[in-house]
Amino acid sequence: MKIIDVRLTGLAGGTVAGGWADELKPEDDVHTIVEVLTDEDVIGVGSVFTSKALVAGSVKLLRPLLVGERADEPARVSEKLRQSTFWQGRGGAVEHAISGIDIALWDLMGKICNHPVARLLGGYYRTRIKPYGSILFDEPGPLRDKLQRTVARGFKAIKLGWRPFGRRDARTDEILVQTARDAVGPGVELMVDAGGSEQFWPHGYKWALQTARMLANYDIVWFEEALPPDDLEGYIELRRHAPLPIATGEVLTRRQSFRPFLERGAVDVIQPDCTKCGGITEALRIAWMAYEHNVLYVPHGWNTAIGLAADLHLTAAVPVALYVEFLTPSPYIDDIITVPFRPDAEGFLTVPTAPGLGVELNREALARYGI
Repeated sequence: MKIIDVRLTGLAGGTVAGGWADELKPEDDVHTIVEVLTDEDVIGVGSVFTSKALVAGSVKLLRPLLVGERADEPARVSEKLRQSTFWQGRGGAVEHAISGIDIALWDLMGKICNHPVARLLGGYYRTRIKPYGSILFDEPGPLRDKLQRTVARGFKAIKLGWRPFGRRDARTDEILVQTARDAVGPGVELMVDAGGSEQFWPHGYKWALQTARMLANYDIVWFEEALPPDDLEGYIELRRHAPLPIATGEVLTRRQSFRPFLERGAVDVIQPDCTKCGGITEALRIAWMAYEHNVLYVPHGWNTAIGLAADLHLTAAVPVALYVEFLTPSPYIDDIITVPFRPDAEGFLTVPTAPGLGVELNREALARYGI
């Protein structure tokens, strides 16, 4: 079976409730669905956390390297794309596009072999995984309401991120965290994402350490992106002295970028995003590297239902995995596949067992949000 083309659909018109701080509007597109087409009419589906214009430019570069290739050798084909474009990519939008193609190639291979991706990655260490509902911080009153709605959707773990946390003063930060803990009680796990990858992040190591000590008092599972994503030395110091686990990695691409964070003990939790870091192939390599360094792998997934499906297969196929990120509420999670993911009564998701990623695009919803 040969690859004959790539089809792209940007997503716009829906986003997480409240937007992405004040920067992301519903009409903006930051996610692109990738479909890899074959000469036998089997289609593989992937997802990219990058706008359609950037993916389209990258695919123009990649298409001559891809068309005519086998449809059942994802790791080799995606590495060919990567190795052949170092001088024009080596990260950034080209690597993001390769990520979506790689996910689609794994979906194709599963459909060709009639096996789920997790089995092709080595097998199921688990068939269920806990999603954490990923939401944005807000003022105390709206935040309390948002948390209660998230719990009502069945989530037993919730991550709170970005503004206004870390943007005013320490007292505000503690009020927000205390509000969150009081709203959900002791039985729901809470994570905090400071959003240190935001442009012109003003805080350094001492702010991060002081904030980490405060968060530990509220039984926070991990403290994410407390520093800018390239501050390796800062993360090393923070992990050494913070009283709770430290997490980062969502903006890094290629396994080589993750290696120093793992080898030098900079994190307790590493968070590659398979829709950016190089696809399922690279994310699996990073996950095993993390396991070898006794670091927890938790995929970043500010994502689509296709990306969530890929994360579920990845977390099923690595020895130690506890969570996947579940952006909520979001039509790109809830609407664009025919059978949406929902937490069960215990707050878990079941890893798909149908061939490939085990999900099917809802073409009507794709037409509604597609550009």
